[in-house]
Amino acid sequence: MKELNYDVTVIGAGPAGLAAAGAAKRNGTEKVLIVERDTDCGGILQQCIHSGFGLTYFNEELTGPEYASRFIKSAREKGVDILLDTMALSVDQAGIVVCSNPQDGIVTVRTKAVVLAMGCRERTRANLRIPGTRPAGIYTAGTAQRLINRQNEMVGREVVILGSGDIGMIMARRLTLEGAKVKAVVEIMDYLAGLTRNRVQCLDDFGIPLLLRHTVTRIHGNRRVEAVTVCEVDQNRKPILSTAQDISCDTLLLSVGLIPENELTRACGIAIDPVTNGPSVNQFMQTSVSRVFACGNVVHVNDLVDNVSQESEKAGASAALYAQGKLPEAASEIPCAAGEGIRYVCPQTIVPVPEGGVRLCFRVLRPGKDVTLTALQGDEILTSKKARRVSPGEMEHLDIDMAKLTGEGIRIVAKEAVSV
Repeated sequence: MKELNYDVTVIGAGPAGLAAAGAAKRNGTEKVLIVERDTDCGGILQQCIHSGFGLTYFNEELTGPEYASRFIKSAREKGVDILLDTMALSVDQAGIVVCSNPQDGIVTVRTKAVVLAMGCRERTRANLRIPGTRPAGIYTAGTAQRLINRQNEMVGREVVILGSGDIGMIMARRLTLEGAKVKAVVEIMDYLAGLTRNRVQCLDDFGIPLLLRHTVTRIHGNRRVEAVTVCEVDQNRKPILSTAQDISCDTLLLSVGLIPENELTRACGIAIDPVTNGPSVNQFMQTSVSRVFACGNVVHVNDLVDNVSQESEKAGASAALYAQGKLPEAASEIPCAAGEGIRYVCPQTIVPVPEGGVRLCFRVLRPGKDVTLTALQGDEILTSKKARRVSPGEMEHLDIDMAKLTGEGIRIVAKEAVSV
């Protein structure tokens, strides 16, 4: 059994892990290791060949591979060690990471701090339990994206997409450009699940119908998908069977949400947020296990990779300080809660420190116009801002001045302007 010793060990070499490792190096950590199960760095960005990345982080528009390559190059130049084709099997509270790879077999890494950056996975048909047969031609949107963009394999010619997540809308455009006919994007909610810009650029610009308040109720076909049944849904999201219509297709793509990859997190005994299904963290991205930090989509599913990078740099810097014994200890924490109109808040707690600020990120429950977003501590307003438009598919944030905080809990609320 091979044994290694590091100051900071990062699990995952996607955008989150790369940013965290680079930040750990910049903050004085000598020995930093990334453990990555794939044979290349970059994570999901390797297959995201469309542009739109880096607009806020680099102030320029990049493709996914271009964005990833900058962080890969930076990490290697800083001397970050990377174990590719290596699966992390366990992380314990004592800082022991057990891995496995074909070259070395079992590898044990003893580390002062761990950063979890495993990302997320897609929900599948099994999660939805759609009735019907089990033919070929049913893919998650991310799987279809990998097949087309990295393996040069076309998935179908007549396509229905269930769910208006960002990957699904991007794949609607990609399939159209490859000559397929996208019959419809079907969304069970009465609002878009992804970014508005993706609806405009990927659906509206290509004349692809978006059916809100609809869902797929049955899959038809024996060897291959032949059609799907689509129904309107009522206010309780139950299908209205009288509205059923069959749409012929040979492919069904599923873009119905993402799940944080948190098997390692749970096994380590880390507290999980019941809404995000990711670890609860404080403003240092520190979990309930003090030496373990987390960042990116393993904590909560972000809308932009630029936000992932910024959040992950905070996690990497905090892990570096912890490894050096310089991170403020969490003797007490101020809870942050979702109030009226808010789905969740991250970080979930704040460690009181003498100065500085903290950014609270959150998602609203429903779309709204002329909405006031407010952070309250008791009845006192800590900060507030107005937004012309909000959507559950887009992350919002408020910046809090630490000097204003008392020991009382914080809650975020969203209130839409009342029409007179």
